[in-house]
Amino acid sequence: MATLKQIPLFYGLSDDELAHIEASAVAKTYPKGTIIINEGDAGSSMFLLMQGRLKVFVSDSNGKEYVLAVLGPGEYVGELSLLDDEPRTASVETEEQSTFLVIQKEDFLALLHNHPGIQFKVLVSLVRRTRQLTEAVKNLALKDVYSRVRLLFEDLAIEKEGQYFIEEPMTQQAIADRVGSSREMVARIMKELVFGGYVRIENRRLIILQKMPEAF
Repeated sequence: MATLKQIPLFYGLSDDELAHIEASAVAKTYPKGTIIINEGDAGSSMFLLMQGRLKVFVSDSNGKEYVLAVLGPGEYVGELSLLDDEPRTASVETEEQSTFLVIQKEDFLALLHNHPGIQFKVLVSLVRRTRQLTEAVKNLALKDVYSRVRLLFEDLAIEKEGQYFIEEPMTQQAIADRVGSSREMVARIMKELVFGGYVRIENRRLIILQKMPEAF
C-alpha cells in the first residue's frame, strides 16, 4: 500500500505535516465495482488512492461509457469540485478493491493555503490531465477505431525481460470503453491482430508480439 510520502502531491512535506494530513483524513476501503464519485453530483471531498485501481469515466443516458483514465496508487480524484464548487465532471469507479484517504474540502483548501508548493503541484496535475483530455478528443475526432486501439496499446504496454505486455485486464468491452467504440468493432480488430500474430491474450492479459501496423 502506498504511504503519503510516496504520493507526489506531498513530496517535500515534513513527517509532522504528513501526520497532520493523515490525522485529518478518513481511511476508507471499497470493493470492486463501487462508484465513489457520480458525474453531476456536488463535491465535498477528494480521494487519495492508496491501494487499488480506478477508472474515471463519463456516460450518457443509455449507459454508454467513455473511459477518460485508469489510475493507480498515488493518484487522486475529486479535487476539481473543491476548487470551483461546480458539480463533479466525471464518475469514478473502483476496478478492484481499493483503499483511500478521503480529505474534506476545508482541509484540502487549508492544505493549499499553507503549502504553496502543493498549489503548484495541483496546477501541474490539472495541466497534465487537460493535455491528456485534449489528446483523447483529437484522437476521437481525427483517428479511426483501429488507430485508437493501436495508440492505446502502445501507451499502456510495458517492457519486461524483452516482452511487451499490458498489465491491466483488457476485455473487449474495456478496450471499447477506452477508445469510444462498440465491443463488436473492437472484437473484429482484435481477431485480425491475433490472426496476424501481432498480439496474444493469456489470462485476460494482452501480450504485444510485434509492432502493429500503422493501419489495416
